[in-house]
Amino acid sequence: MPNAFEQILTDEQRSYQEVAERFAAERLAPGYQERDASEMLDPGIIREMGALGLIGSDLPEEFGGLGLDGFTNGLLFEAIAHADINVGYLQLVGSLMGKVIAKFAHPEVSAQWLPKIIAGEAVVGLGLTEPRGGSDAANLILRAQRVGDEYILDGEKTSMSFSDQADGAVVFARTGKADDGARGVSGFMVPLDLPGIKRTRFRDVGTKCVGRGSVFFDSVRIPANHLLGSEGGGFVQIMQGFDYSRALIGLQCMGAAQASVDESWTYIQEREAFGSPLARYQGVTFPLAEADTMLMACRQLCYHTLRLRDLGKEHTAEAAMCKWLGPKTAVDVIHQCLLTHGHYGYTMDMAHQQRLRDVMGLEIGDGTAQIMKMIVARRRIGSIAAQHQTRRQA
Repeated sequence: MPNAFEQILTDEQRSYQEVAERFAAERLAPGYQERDASEMLDPGIIREMGALGLIGSDLPEEFGGLGLDGFTNGLLFEAIAHADINVGYLQLVGSLMGKVIAKFAHPEVSAQWLPKIIAGEAVVGLGLTEPRGGSDAANLILRAQRVGDEYILDGEKTSMSFSDQADGAVVFARTGKADDGARGVSGFMVPLDLPGIKRTRFRDVGTKCVGRGSVFFDSVRIPANHLLGSEGGGFVQIMQGFDYSRALIGLQCMGAAQASVDESWTYIQEREAFGSPLARYQGVTFPLAEADTMLMACRQLCYHTLRLRDLGKEHTAEAAMCKWLGPKTAVDVIHQCLLTHGHYGYTMDMAHQQRLRDVMGLEIGDGTAQIMKMIVARRRIGSIAAQHQTRRQA
C-alpha cells in the first residue's frame, strides 16, 4: 500500500501505522473472504484489535484509549480497510459511538461501556434510521417516555450495522412533540439484551460479516441516567460526529480500493498475452495509473479534512465531499481492477467482487451522495451570501 505521507509522519505515527498494517496483513487479509461466507465477525479478532489499541484509538486514555488525533486515527482506518473494510466498521462505530458516550453519557455509563468498547469486549451500534425516514434522519417516530427514574422506548430502528451482533446501541428517540423536529430528539445508551428487544438481519449484497437489520423496542425500560446529554439535544450530538466519521469512511473506501489496485499491478506484470507481460500495454496500465491518481487525490482530501478537524477548524463541507467521493471512487476503481483480471476477475474466487459489494453499501449508509452534495452546496451558497452581505455593509 503506498504511503502518501511517508516524509511527514512522526515516528510515533509511523509506529502506530505499522502495528495496524502488520495486524491487517497477518490476521485479517487471509480471512477476508471466509468472514464474508460465515456472515459473522470472530469475537477473538475483535479482542485482538482491542488489545493492540486499534478500536477507539482516539478515545480518552482514562478509559483505555490512546487519545490519538483524527489524522493518526485515519492512518489506522486505512490500514485495516486495506485488508478487510468490514472489520473497519468496528473502528468506525468504536470512534463515532465512543465519542458520543465519552462526551455526553453519565459517568457511570461511560465507565461501564467505554473500556469494553476499546478492549474489543463490546460492540455498540448506531440506532438512528427508521423505516419511513431514510435520509430524513430527524423524522423519528421511536418514542422515549419518561416514567419516574426510567425511560420507556417503543418503536423500530432499521438499517443498523451489527444489528444482531451488537451488545448495545446509541439510540435516538423522540422525547418531544412530533412537530418539534430535530429539537425533540434525544440520545440514549441502550443495552440490547433487555426484555422487549427483538432483532432481525437483512439479506444484503455486501458487508455480510457486519450484518444490517432492524431492532424493535416494545416497552423497553432503561434507567434515566442512560440519557445522553440533555433531552432534545440528541440530533445535534450525532450530526457533529458525522463530520468526523465521513472522512474516516472515505479512508475505509480508499484502503479497500487500494488493495485491488495493488493486486492488479502485480497481476499485469505476471500475466502474459501475445508473448509479452500485460504491463507492456498502455491500454492495461493507463486505467491503473488513473486509479492510483484518483485514490491519491481522494486520500489527500480525507486527511486534509481530518487535519482541519484536529485544528478545530470548520470542515463540514470537506467531510461531505469525502463521503460521496470516497465510495464512488472506490466502486469505479475496484470495478476496473475486476475487469483488468479478465474472466478470472469475474469469479467468486477473487476478492474484487467482494470489495465491490462491500464498498457499494457506503454509497448509501451514513448519508447518500445526494445528501452530501446538498451539504456542500448549502455551505457554498451560505458563504457567498455572507460575503455579499459584508460587501453591502461596507
